[in-house]
Amino acid sequence: MAYIDFLSSVHKSTQRDYLARVNDPEFPKPKAAELAKQWGFDYWDGDRRICYGGYRYMPGRWAPVAQAMIDHYGLKAGDKVLDVGCGKGFLLYEMSLLVPGLEIHGIDISPYALEHAKEEIRDRLLLGNATSLPFPDQYFDFVFSITTLHNLHNYDLDKALREMERVGKQKYVCVESYRNETEKANLLYWQVTCEAFCTPEEWDWWFRQTGYTGDHSLIYFE
Repeated sequence: MAYIDFLSSVHKSTQRDYLARVNDPEFPKPKAAELAKQWGFDYWDGDRRICYGGYRYMPGRWAPVAQAMIDHYGLKAGDKVLDVGCGKGFLLYEMSLLVPGLEIHGIDISPYALEHAKEEIRDRLLLGNATSLPFPDQYFDFVFSITTLHNLHNYDLDKALREMERVGKQKYVCVESYRNETEKANLLYWQVTCEAFCTPEEWDWWFRQTGYTGDHSLIYFE
């Protein structure tokens, strides 16, 4: 298992006003979180003060991340790839453009996201839960999950990590974390769906506890 950072450049490209997020008069934090956890319009395409504020496909935005993963894991035509928490499938779509013939699959709990997914790959995306992946053991050459698993309660996080280990030959997880009190406060202020608030050391414990042998990286709210 290795620490491999594919996501920092994307994460750091967003400017965040943490105090404005938590103190907004129309969408105070509890209201924003309640709306976001429905995983519907408000989460994906509603007001920016709730979550994404319009999660739309921007050609090439995810291409550097896709290419980095393709190169690192040696993905080629005919390989099977699964995105756990695929959302609208934009990263999977970029991967399919970069490696024609790559067999892509995605799974997400949001019917809204799947209904509004990239049309070209919509038929490759399933409605489902990370805790129970409907695939045989070692079915995928590569399984990844980006900014998803920290949204699970402990009992489901345990199941999800074990499921990724079960179905994937190579694996990568990116989750939110914090290293100090400033980053902890910023994470608490910014997040609307996070349930697993873990330090890097706690994430390492989770990986050992569940037998997860894949790679990982952490994003911080500095």
